Amino acid sequence: MELGKLIATRDGFGDEIAELGKENPDLYVVDVDIGKSCKTAKFSKSLPEQYLNVGIAEQNGAGVAAGLATCGKIPFVVTYAVFGSLRMCEQIRQEICYPNLNVKIACSHGGVTPANDGASHQAIEDMGVLRTLPNMTVIMPADYVAARKLVRAAANTYGPMFLRFTRDAVPVIYDEDQEFEIGKAVQLREGGDVAIIANGDTVRLAIQAAEELAKEGIQARVLDMHTIKPLDTAAVNACLEEIGRVVTVEDHNIFNGLGSAVCECAAEAGKGKVRRVGIQDRFGQSAPYERLLAMNGITVENIAAQAKALLK
Repeated sequence: MELGKLIATRDGFGDEIAELGKENPDLYVVDVDIGKSCKTAKFSKSLPEQYLNVGIAEQNGAGVAAGLATCGKIPFVVTYAVFGSLRMCEQIRQEICYPNLNVKIACSHGGVTPANDGASHQAIEDMGVLRTLPNMTVIMPADYVAARKLVRAAANTYGPMFLRFTRDAVPVIYDEDQEFEIGKAVQLREGGDVAIIANGDTVRLAIQAAEELAKEGIQARVLDMHTIKPLDTAAVNACLEEIGRVVTVEDHNIFNGLGSAVCECAAEAGKGKVRRVGIQDRFGQSAPYERLLAMNGITVENIAAQAKALLK
């Protein structure tokens, strides 16, 4: 995949799940009649015996997936992030997390990437809600390459997992040979003045902000925290110990997401300052994706401004 190419992470999921299904007949997709948007068409056409469409019934989809998991299958429930976290939440808690079943909830349209679909389809609280559930792992890849690698890692790792993908295209930032480990951050840039910790579609903005800061002689360490649960506390604590100034960036409410998870580390360590860039505890609206980000200060300029404010 060419660096810089614009492609949604949901496309990475669709391509990788089709490959995984061919390799493992126990891998199933449980679709809630939204395969075109969530990129499961390739899987359904090539592997119809491993594909179930339960209709527009997300809660039922969670129950079907739980049943499949009890029979030794590896089901991926596929829907939009807002429905896969909120409408399905009770079933995820009671039927998947409580018995610790091997079910993956794979969701497109994370954050404000649903854009013109409006607030009803924009998932700004999904990762926060699901990271509070015991046994749950929460992942958001930054680009197409990361999406494919982390989907494969999830399929090969036991336990309930929530994988969040983008509707909108984002640039490819990783080489094909980049390795990923669930629960371990990827350091994209070294720096000793400030740390910028981002995930998902905001990692590209963090990189750009670091490049702008470098023009002013400020060196920023950049981490892709693709897994917010389990959080890579070693990487966060290293930033707190060695730098002491952290800016978090996420396409998610600033409450209970990546920023909150990093602040929990800082509070427990009793050191460091953290500034959170993210959705400012308000619902979105129908507007272009980049405009929705800008309305919440999720921009290169604001990330750099927050970093410089910590240095004063």
